[in-house]
Amino acid sequence: MTSVVAAGGVAGDVPVWAQLVDLFVAICFVLALKGLSGPKTARNGNLLGAGGALIAVFTLFFAYPGMKNLPLILAAIAIGIIVGYPAARRVQMTAMPQMVALFNGVGGGAAALVSIIEFLDAGTTESKGVLAATVFTVIVGSVSFTGSVLTFLKLQEVITTRPILLPAGQYLTSLIGIGALVFAVWIVVNPATWLLVVLIVLALLLGLLLVMPVGGADVPIIISLLNAFTGLSVAASGYVLGNVLLIVAGTLVGASGTLLTKEMAKAMGRPLTNTMFGAFKAQTASAKAGTGEDRPVKSAGPEDVAIMLAYANKVIIVPGYGLAVAQAQHQIRELVDLLDERGVDVDYAIHPVAGRMPGHMNVLLAEANVPYDQLKEMDEINPEFASTDVVMVVGANDVVNPAAKSDPSAPIYGMPILDVSDAEQVVFLKRSMRPGFAGIENELLFDPNTTMLFGDAKDSLTKVVTAVKAM
Repeated sequence: MTSVVAAGGVAGDVPVWAQLVDLFVAICFVLALKGLSGPKTARNGNLLGAGGALIAVFTLFFAYPGMKNLPLILAAIAIGIIVGYPAARRVQMTAMPQMVALFNGVGGGAAALVSIIEFLDAGTTESKGVLAATVFTVIVGSVSFTGSVLTFLKLQEVITTRPILLPAGQYLTSLIGIGALVFAVWIVVNPATWLLVVLIVLALLLGLLLVMPVGGADVPIIISLLNAFTGLSVAASGYVLGNVLLIVAGTLVGASGTLLTKEMAKAMGRPLTNTMFGAFKAQTASAKAGTGEDRPVKSAGPEDVAIMLAYANKVIIVPGYGLAVAQAQHQIRELVDLLDERGVDVDYAIHPVAGRMPGHMNVLLAEANVPYDQLKEMDEINPEFASTDVVMVVGANDVVNPAAKSDPSAPIYGMPILDVSDAEQVVFLKRSMRPGFAGIENELLFDPNTTMLFGDAKDSLTKVVTAVKAM
């Protein structure tokens, strides 16, 4: 049987029934991940994963009746429920990426703390393999913790979302990274508590320095990367504890996070190294990040937009972060239903990184019961823009910005975009002429075929709906 050091410090053989339960839970995690790959099965997948985790936690109490520090463990669980449940229930859809970042950081930090405690308990007596897994968990978990906290602060706009560049920042980051590796090897060769303390400090600083130069639309990609880091740290902590279930769960999270990061980087049209270190090489096109308010644009009222939409043959809706902020998904669904009744062919164009994370728009529109067959991915919808009468862009900016194709100095250059400029007419719903998350102007706003409808998306769409009904 597998020897395990369970939560609370109880070491011993895992009962056969507990191993079977762990196998069942591991299967639950695999099926949960499979369920999360599609919008129709995501809810059940999430429930299956949460249920499996709950079973795994309660199994520990029955498998190890002599568990130490039981009051502290129960108190920690109670605190987690008191804080986590209300936070998850009350979080707005627009703030979901921030919550993902914060919860991810907590997971990485927890994995690092577990390995630190194990080292303090039996550091000098552990095998070299366990010591290597311990320092790996401390480094990766600590980087994930501070990095995730910093991404939370960026997305919450507590600090600037733009890249933060320190003097000689790339050299400082490299120096601290090399230092962390040196101390990690030193600890494996000659375990000492003071070495571990230095390693922790270096790893925490490294997490901050890796995320600071990342800004704008690249922040969600870093969240996904840090999520993979957390998974790897959890898997390594499972090795330290001798817990197979942690190894399985951590490996699943690490692998899925890595694949998601790769796909997001692909959707942004540049390698991950450019996302992480591109700000060190050159300043972004901040000089072009003006408000655009000194340049003329064509604007219209809700009635004019209603006429354009109602008498079109084909309309494509491009939802973005502004739609999520305004919570206007129900109004857009109502408008699309009205256009359908008038015989207008309507689809939704979904960019892979629409909003602030993959699937953001899909979940938002699912709240309004938008049919899945109306949601079309970028590669599928792009050829259709040329035959579209009107494209309505609701709160999106960077994912339709032609600078991604035409301006090599733009931070989004190379990112595949929705080709809305190919349509006959484009209607933009925006609060103002402020740039998008990437911080650069969108030249499409000044195109003669573009019409602006200024105001809160929910209010504007309500007025458009009213105008269509009156026609």
